[in-house]
Amino acid sequence: MKILIAIIFSWVCPALWANSFPIPLDIYGPSNPSESLLHILLSRIRVVPFNFFATLIFFFAIIHTFFAPYFSNLAHRFHEDTPKDKMLAALFHFLGEVEVIFGLWIIPLVIVIFCFYGWHGVTSYFSAVSYIEPMFVVVIMAIAASQPVLYFARFCMQKVASIGKNTPCAWWFSIIIIGPLLGSFITEPAAITISAFLLAQQFYQLQPSLIFRYATLGLLFVNISVGGTLTHFAAPPVLMVSGKWHWDTLYMFTHFGIRAIIGIILSTITYWLIFRKEFEHLRQRSLQIVTKQSEVYIPKWVIAIHLFFLAWTIFNIHTPALFIIGFLFFFGFTKITEIYQTSISLKSPILVGFFLAGLVTHGGLQQWWIEPLLGGMNETCLFLGSTILTAFNDNAAITYLSSLVPTISANVALQHAVVFGAVTGGGLTVIANAPNPAGQSILQEYFPQKISPIKLFFSALIPTIILGCCFSYL
Repeated sequence: MKILIAIIFSWVCPALWANSFPIPLDIYGPSNPSESLLHILLSRIRVVPFNFFATLIFFFAIIHTFFAPYFSNLAHRFHEDTPKDKMLAALFHFLGEVEVIFGLWIIPLVIVIFCFYGWHGVTSYFSAVSYIEPMFVVVIMAIAASQPVLYFARFCMQKVASIGKNTPCAWWFSIIIIGPLLGSFITEPAAITISAFLLAQQFYQLQPSLIFRYATLGLLFVNISVGGTLTHFAAPPVLMVSGKWHWDTLYMFTHFGIRAIIGIILSTITYWLIFRKEFEHLRQRSLQIVTKQSEVYIPKWVIAIHLFFLAWTIFNIHTPALFIIGFLFFFGFTKITEIYQTSISLKSPILVGFFLAGLVTHGGLQQWWIEPLLGGMNETCLFLGSTILTAFNDNAAITYLSSLVPTISANVALQHAVVFGAVTGGGLTVIANAPNPAGQSILQEYFPQKISPIKLFFSALIPTIILGCCFSYL
């Protein structure tokens, strides 16, 4: 009853709450260690009733992602013979786009913020949220997907695949292992963009079985999530804590990178053993496919300038003004050299950026329950809890919120546990790791319907367990 009265009062007098939004964690005061988690969460809702509604909207958005295939199928039931049918088909198709779901649920979130805190609360919150990562992903995806960059990446991986005589199996190994490890140097969004495009060309177009398609996608997501841990600047969950916890590249490689490499190799070999018979069918199919497209000659200086723009964007990742200016110059350069280019498509990068912007917006309001949940865990529970929570929230948000917990920041073992869990669980869902939507967007066309969250989860489960064991016991 007290919570209900507080909610009604906050709706009637939103101005009284406006000065305390966005809500800092210290507004709740210190938690009593003897209190149960449920009691702590209820008391925080009592202090700030808005918490309940913000998290409820966030969970509705997560549930919506699981129903995205249903809405897509519903859209196909309308024959679009009438304007009404066309509108309904477009509406359900829109509701079935995973990339727009979290952005769509910002609408009720804004309404609730306005009811509690007024328009000042809305503007204060959106001014406080950092959208650098979504903007960066849009730019890096567009550049990494350009023909000269893909040409260079394909050339490098072909050298490795040539060891196995350029068979589909050799290409699969090369892309699935080397591509994610490149994420430690060119960032994970760029790595997954390049890896997904090459997988589309060298693997998915051969039409493997549906279960093998899902297995490869889940393996790619898991390997990308852990492949960025060789350095301290490329993986978002590591970037969130490396400065505060004083982790440099040497520290990351010795404590995380070696285990990540071993885990990636073991999980890839495991899936190869499971699907080794199917690789023979893919090899036979690849011999039957005649490539009708002749590859355009791209001068080395064009490739070099594209790689410069890629490096410029990565180097200025924290300065949006610089990497956006560089992006505009990049567009100008592609226009001048269009005889060596294919057209740059911005649809997928913008959709992925919109997805991440929505996720960041919702995720910034979940710290009220994530912080006490993680703060009361020991090393083992923190690892498992971080892995599970990552499936429902971006792993960068999990590590960032963990860095705000004093008990975790004061204990190196707990620091390792939370980051181990965050990167291990980064392939379980599309929202678990920021680069995942980019890979899904590129490879979506090779699945008969929308990519199923349940099938993706089980496809990523085996490599997740293998990586979890590597991080825990090596």
